[in-house]
Amino acid sequence: MSTLMEEDFKRWTAKRKSALVLEIIQGKSTVAEAARAYDLQPSEVEDWVEDGKKGMENALRAKPLEIKEQYERQLRELQEAYGEAMLELRARKKLQSLLGEDEK
Repeated sequence: MSTLMEEDFKRWTAKRKSALVLEIIQGKSTVAEAARAYDLQPSEVEDWVEDGKKGMENALRAKPLEIKEQYERQLRELQEAYGEAMLELRARKKLQSLLGEDEK
């Protein structure tokens, strides 16, 4: 691991996270190795890597989105998915009631 990562520290700043993610992307380390070395959950490290990739993709866009715009777009997408799921649930309940099936 890099010298930046060898220091003892108490919290993971964005700078430290990005250094670790860069090492993983460059193949100098793996998610599993990093998780073991720093006593982290592999899923947490994987989330950092995914966030890093998303940030990199946005930075390389012709017109980068502002963070607020990204969150607003993601929120709209989630709200649409939730709405669709609620409509499907209501339709299923209506069908069950029309067919005379008991709800479980």
